[in-house]
Amino acid sequence: MRDTKESRLLLVLLIAIAFALITVDIRGGEDSPVDGARQAAASVFGPIENGVSSAVDPIGNAVTAVRESGERHDRLAQLERENAALKAELGSDDRSRSRLKQLDKLLGVAGKGQYGIKGAQVIAIGAAQGFSWTITIDAGAEDGIERDMTVLNGDGLVGRVTTVGPGTATVLLASDPDFTVGTRMEAGDELGFASGQGDRPLRVELLNGKAEIKKGDRLVAFGSQADKPFVPGVPVGVVSRVDPSGGDLTRTLYVTPYVNFSKLDVVGVVVQAPKKDPRDTVLPAKPKPTPTPTVTVTVTPSAPADGTDQPEQ
Repeated sequence: MRDTKESRLLLVLLIAIAFALITVDIRGGEDSPVDGARQAAASVFGPIENGVSSAVDPIGNAVTAVRESGERHDRLAQLERENAALKAELGSDDRSRSRLKQLDKLLGVAGKGQYGIKGAQVIAIGAAQGFSWTITIDAGAEDGIERDMTVLNGDGLVGRVTTVGPGTATVLLASDPDFTVGTRMEAGDELGFASGQGDRPLRVELLNGKAEIKKGDRLVAFGSQADKPFVPGVPVGVVSRVDPSGGDLTRTLYVTPYVNFSKLDVVGVVVQAPKKDPRDTVLPAKPKPTPTPTVTVTVTPSAPADGTDQPEQ
């Protein structure tokens, strides 16, 4: 439409009519004379408005959902971080309690044997310098560690120091095939030499081929000259099998070590030997045998079926 004088006049007239209708509708309330026209318009344009609304609302809802989803994601991520931190803290506490328990056992062994020890932690395990069964500890020359010192833990003999650095040292485990330690049987003087066999029991050759040894007997380290590489009295293990003597000059035993070489954490290096041989005092207390329960059954003679007394014989 062109912008002419007539078109402007028509626009002004339509606006005036619109205001007049609005005024009449407001004043008429529910009885408004234009109510029928309004309802007709609503019936025509209402479905269109609902369609537009249904098309627009999912978009608005989606925007709100995305915004709330982002907030939920951030909260979930925060909760996950808090949960991970809590688990890490709990795990750290469990590990600390385990180490405290190991340290307590280690100090108990050191106290019984009167060993002066330097505590250390295992920081690596595996092959090193040609040895197949070794560990690395976080103590070295700066801590007073020297080559050929005895290493133990709260269970017994772990091994001996082979290589020393400023802050670390390598320990050859008693399970290594190149490892040998002199042993003595508990409550006796039967001597032998124990050698490592990897993950199998230690092999012990007793010097006395006629020695009376049985399964369950226990061994300790005999000790070396000048207490290097082994101090006396350190628990070694329990006899698990005895080979027949067969008239040989020596007798072969198989000993389950006290130490679990696949689970090493806190250890102690003996930096000062005891003034005297502790003999068997460092060995753990023997488990008490579980008593076998006995059942006493009392049998009461039954009365005759007819209820009469039996005649005396």
